[in-house]
Amino acid sequence: MTESVVTAPPTRTVRQIAELMRERNVGSVVLVEGDRPVGFVTDRDLALSVIADGRDHGDHANDHASSPVISAGADTGLEEAAEMMVRHAVRRLVVVDGERLIGIITLDDIASRTGDAELAQQLSTRVTRAVMPDFFFHERGER
Repeated sequence: MTESVVTAPPTRTVRQIAELMRERNVGSVVLVEGDRPVGFVTDRDLALSVIADGRDHGDHANDHASSPVISAGADTGLEEAAEMMVRHAVRRLVVVDGERLIGIITLDDIASRTGDAELAQQLSTRVTRAVMPDFFFHERGER
């Protein structure tokens, strides 16, 4: 788990969130009210639901956030966290203690902590398959 999570209030604009991502060199921001996560915005969310749709960069980030936030408890094991990612087709899990945000775990965290690049690749493939149509996954030459 990474304890230094980049957060912002849900009332920040999508432009402010994008600037925060750039400044902090991250691909996601957890939207919080107090210490409680209420939304999750990724760089992909901004690309697909704001830029590609020609939406106003002044919209509140909360309008484009994933919600409810998929979270794991502080005592969640690595295997269980990985299964949650696959089940919910997400690459990041917010880690909470009760309702309080305490960290985030990503596919990259799993790869670096376990040292098992093959496991990370398998997880990434399973998460991607969960959200993509089957026609993207076939052997070369198959139809």
